[in-house]
Amino acid sequence: MKKVITLMLLLMICIAPLLVAREKIVVYTYDSFVSWGPAAALKKAFSAKYDCDVEYVTAGGGKATLSRLIAERDAGETNADLFMAELNDVPRIADYDLFLPMTSDDIGNLASVPANLLATGLPGFVPYEYGYITLTYDSQAFSTQSPPATLEDLADPAYAGKLICEDPRTSSTGFSFLLWTIAHFGEDGYLDFWRSIHDSLLTITQGWGEAWSLLTHGEAPLMVSFSTDTAYAAVSGDPLRYRAYAPAGEGYRTVYGIGVVKGTRHVKLAKEFIDLLLSKKMQELIPTTEIMFPANSNADLPPAFQKYAIVPKTALSIPLNIVGERMDKWLHAWETVITQP
Repeated sequence: MKKVITLMLLLMICIAPLLVAREKIVVYTYDSFVSWGPAAALKKAFSAKYDCDVEYVTAGGGKATLSRLIAERDAGETNADLFMAELNDVPRIADYDLFLPMTSDDIGNLASVPANLLATGLPGFVPYEYGYITLTYDSQAFSTQSPPATLEDLADPAYAGKLICEDPRTSSTGFSFLLWTIAHFGEDGYLDFWRSIHDSLLTITQGWGEAWSLLTHGEAPLMVSFSTDTAYAAVSGDPLRYRAYAPAGEGYRTVYGIGVVKGTRHVKLAKEFIDLLLSKKMQELIPTTEIMFPANSNADLPPAFQKYAIVPKTALSIPLNIVGERMDKWLHAWETVITQP
């Protein structure tokens, strides 16, 4: 009998570690990061290195996922350990005091991120990629005509019905374009610009995907998009029919970041996740998955990306706190102008 009990105790001692669940971190993010971004590769590498599961949670875009996080926190509890988003998409994020402060002492690879990518007033929001909103045109449709050389040229009657924009109320790309026009023309002039391109607009779509579909199906030859569009085609081996360009060398900068959510029980693992995301190996996946520039300045770009990705000579941006304060006013004024006959 004693032998049986002893064997059972030994068996329980052996099995007990197997019954303990693996630790898990939960990352609240936007859908495209999971759908075609480096999420799967990042999860695999992190799980192998730290013996920890990774769960991605998305409510759609950055705005919707942020709304979920805030609602959960206000209700008293959230499962989120980390939150990821595009900064222009969540301009009021600094108002909610969501993140633990982070420095290169916490995240070693943060030392390789240029300081000009860091958002003022958001010490806990760590940049991991960035890009530029520019214009993209169908080179076949413009074989006998040049695309508009400046934003002002978009109002030329020669481009009537040729431009596709995304709605700034529903699209982060569209909202960044609206911010671009405000940065370029000023608060006193951007609405006049939108009035001037009324005839040039074929349509305003809900999101980037719909706009891209219209462009590639020949509905219009010009759209608001990213400076990396041609680079993506080159990396993918596609014909370089749709070409990004920066009118007058100008574009609007967009930065994506990640933060450790206050209240997490996995602070160390969350920091390690960010450090891995910023590692050279993971950052070199950004151009071919997110089609953006890596934040780590030591990351190498694919040759096609080096050749075709555009960095505008003039990269405009509006401070995040100003965007957060005035976005409702700007959007309401834009909506009023756009809906006028």
